[in-house]
Amino acid sequence: PARGGLRPAHVPTPPILTARNASPRMPPQTRTPAVIDRTLHQPAPDIDRTRAVIDRTLHQPTPDIDRSFAVIDRTSRQPTFDIDRSFPVIDRSSRHLPDIAAKHAVPYDRPVDRTAHASLPGRRRFLKRLLAGGPAAVLAACGDSEAPTAPPPPTAPAPLPPPTPEPPEVAPFFKDTAPFIEHGGSLEARLEDMPGVITPNELFFVRNNGGSLGIHEPDWRLVIEGDAVENPIELSYDQIRALPPQDLTAYLECAGNHRAMFDRVQGRPAEGTQWGTGGIGNGVWSGARLADALEMAGVTAAAASVLLIGLDSEAPEGGFRRALPAEKALADVLLAYELNGEPLPRDHGFPVRALVPGWVGSSSIKWLGRIEVSSEPHWTRNNTGSYVLIGPDYPPEGRAMGRVATVQAIKSALALPWPAELGPGPHVLHGFAQSPEGRIDRVEWSDDGGATWNEARVTGGRTELSWRRFEFDWAPAPGSYTVMTRATDHTGATQPNSVPWNRKGYLFNQPLPHPIRVG
Repeated sequence: PARGGLRPAHVPTPPILTARNASPRMPPQTRTPAVIDRTLHQPAPDIDRTRAVIDRTLHQPTPDIDRSFAVIDRTSRQPTFDIDRSFPVIDRSSRHLPDIAAKHAVPYDRPVDRTAHASLPGRRRFLKRLLAGGPAAVLAACGDSEAPTAPPPPTAPAPLPPPTPEPPEVAPFFKDTAPFIEHGGSLEARLEDMPGVITPNELFFVRNNGGSLGIHEPDWRLVIEGDAVENPIELSYDQIRALPPQDLTAYLECAGNHRAMFDRVQGRPAEGTQWGTGGIGNGVWSGARLADALEMAGVTAAAASVLLIGLDSEAPEGGFRRALPAEKALADVLLAYELNGEPLPRDHGFPVRALVPGWVGSSSIKWLGRIEVSSEPHWTRNNTGSYVLIGPDYPPEGRAMGRVATVQAIKSALALPWPAELGPGPHVLHGFAQSPEGRIDRVEWSDDGGATWNEARVTGGRTELSWRRFEFDWAPAPGSYTVMTRATDHTGATQPNSVPWNRKGYLFNQPLPHPIRVG
């Protein structure tokens, strides 16, 4: 329409005029959007960051002084100014726009409160609210209306923080130590006390690298992470028990079992705890497959090494740890939570430990708390210097000082004290034999220094990873004897006549010359 004419009702209100298309009577302003008077054709400048609050009920403008916005009086023909910031209150009925930009400019050195602008809507949101909801929406947005508003809905109380986990109780041992031979932080079992093939929990040997932990099951979590998993996860005890259960009858043996024999038999002592024949036990283990837990974490084809880490912070490296090749970890390793039908005893890793069948006992980490799956091999204390066969017959592997002790060795031993004393015969002697390769098929014995060998009776079921009990009749005359035993497994592997010495005394498995005196 022509200047001064009325705009047809169906024509939408132009949103913003710029200095280029505004009325010639409006002095050009740098970056000054215009707020349009819907009844007149004169644009009202929105100088700097001016906002308009419309009073629909009063004929007098209400200045918003602190927030420095212009209040628009719809009836008055005179502009009213917000004195503090010197912005105009636009008169929508007036056809004249005073030149206010210079007359009412704010001096550059006047202190201005800019903190109030942090919560104010931008110019475009202001106009959208004005067009969509009218002045009430603007008043609500600016927070300056005293009109009653509905009370905010009640908010739920903030959830309480989870309880702080109780630190685990630490003790040298929790079980009665009387039945054992005590070696500092370890308990050696007495084979002569074993009532059968399954070792009772109270007679199971203990090997610690710190104290035993009394962990509260609700506080326990297992973290699985690393660069070879797609979904790092944290599993609770209940989640582990919810996985498909597996039962496995298997022996567990310390890598240093028979270590004392390097001195007793070869006359060359080795470092470490001087275990005799009782650093071993045989039990029924129940748990979940480690492979199932790793699949939950999205183990990838790039996985090369799986590092098991215990919660025994007093152990070396702040948690005893052992690395497994990914192939072994995904094959037959258990996350064991029961031993012989009962929850794991605290001395044996409650609530969850690893059980790595056929490998040295240090691989079966107790009080398991974290698993790292890596695309690169792990090198730690326990596969570089410790649990490594160091000696002239064992060339170094990788970063290790020798050959890493992994798979156990075939062994046998009589269930007698060392040395033993017996009354007049005849006697039925018995003992236990085990192999990491599985079933023991034959055990032989000799009482003449190995010149002749006799076959013993092997009893019990042929469980793949369990030890087997053997026995034989012996009717000696009074005197001193040396009785030896030799085992052979289903693969044909048998005990060697001699074993190369290694500095740490691991994997001694030549036939033991057991001294026996018959009274």
